[in-house]
Amino acid sequence: MGDQLRVLLLTRYTVRGASSRVRFYQYLPALERHGIRVTIAPLLPDVYLASLFDGRRQNPLRLLAALGRRVAAASRARDFDLVWIESEGLPWFPAFLERLVLPGGVPTVIDLDDAIFHRYDQHPRAIVRAALGRKVDLGMRRANLVLAGNEYIAARARRAGARRVEILPSAVDTDVLRPVSPVDRPGVRIGWIGTPLTAAFLEPLRDPLRRVAARLPVEVVLIGARRGTFDEIGATVLPWRQDSEVDDLNRFDVGIMPVPDRPFERGKCGYKILQYMACARAVIASPVGVNAQIVEHGVNGLLASSDRDWEEALWQLGTDPQTRASLGTAGRRTVVDGYSTTVVIPRLARLLQEVAAG
Repeated sequence: MGDQLRVLLLTRYTVRGASSRVRFYQYLPALERHGIRVTIAPLLPDVYLASLFDGRRQNPLRLLAALGRRVAAASRARDFDLVWIESEGLPWFPAFLERLVLPGGVPTVIDLDDAIFHRYDQHPRAIVRAALGRKVDLGMRRANLVLAGNEYIAARARRAGARRVEILPSAVDTDVLRPVSPVDRPGVRIGWIGTPLTAAFLEPLRDPLRRVAARLPVEVVLIGARRGTFDEIGATVLPWRQDSEVDDLNRFDVGIMPVPDRPFERGKCGYKILQYMACARAVIASPVGVNAQIVEHGVNGLLASSDRDWEEALWQLGTDPQTRASLGTAGRRTVVDGYSTTVVIPRLARLLQEVAAG
């Protein structure tokens, strides 16, 4: 290994994919300053995400081409000091094929910010569970290091027999996501950010939002949802754009993150919460998985489970600007101290260097 660490990064998406952008792309300039040169080889093109979010069927030829690109990229692994993989090398392919494609002899880091293993072991089809249920476990066991976004994922990696597991939370750039003073207006603006797929998690809030909106001037802003979501309460749906994300988040008074209490969602990393908090916005979140670790109820945000919990939390923050401000200030401090790129990147760089050095 020379003076500069050469890393082959096998991401799932380009920068437009939220998981790849958050866990990898945002770190690359700083890693370069730490002497780590990263060569990126995404698996799926932007058109895949566009089709996914629009609910259109994927083009089989396009997926075959993506597979070919991944195999070609993996064939160059021995030219690098380290291979850094987002979740798995070949999604939906058995472990033995993935092992053939990813050559041995090169230190490997598996990085997970979702409970991706539940896509297989909780799949409704028995044949998928049988063929792929332990696929991610086997990959984690072979890796030199598993970087887990939270304890739920880390515990699975340990049970799988991973030789080294480190929890590395998803981080936000608090120099970019900075708060601006909220606009003084009657009522409250309640905001959410996500994708057309995760917008389904908003459905349980339909009635609580409707009841609060009947008693209080409420504006609901949804970034990244499908058009028409919550039309009956006059929700504004904005497209996600990287260049306007910070401004859009700062227009919220309250940020929300409803999540169902299911195995896959227990492995999520609470990134929405961190974005809201970085902008010093009060948050309300479901106490599922890492959410309950990030949010200390009544200190830096509110936790809500039932319809009544959500209605009461929305009403409280909608009618009490001082509480919104104090929770937002505490939330910003939480992110700066423990979930900022300033904290996470030096540790990430050290871990990659340690693994490459053996």
